[in-house]
Amino acid sequence: MQTINAHDVRKKLDNMLDAVGRGDEFVILHCGKPVARLTRAMPDTVIFPDRSELRASLPPVRESASQAILGLRDDERY
Repeated sequence: MQTINAHDVRKKLDNMLDAVGRGDEFVILHCGKPVARLTRAMPDTVIFPDRSELRASLPPVRESASQAILGLRDDERY
């Protein structure tokens, strides 16, 4: 990760954007203090891993989540 002064960002923004596209990151300094981080944008979609085998291996639930929460709450009173 590279640090760069805000004044230099104005001069080198085009080159910085190319570098960010390649995976580099920049911390932008203002008056010597970090104020921003320039990183690659997040993808539009998130792909979650397939967890169907895990769900199939879990035992069946005997009570609903709301019943479990109510039971926990009632046990903690007084």
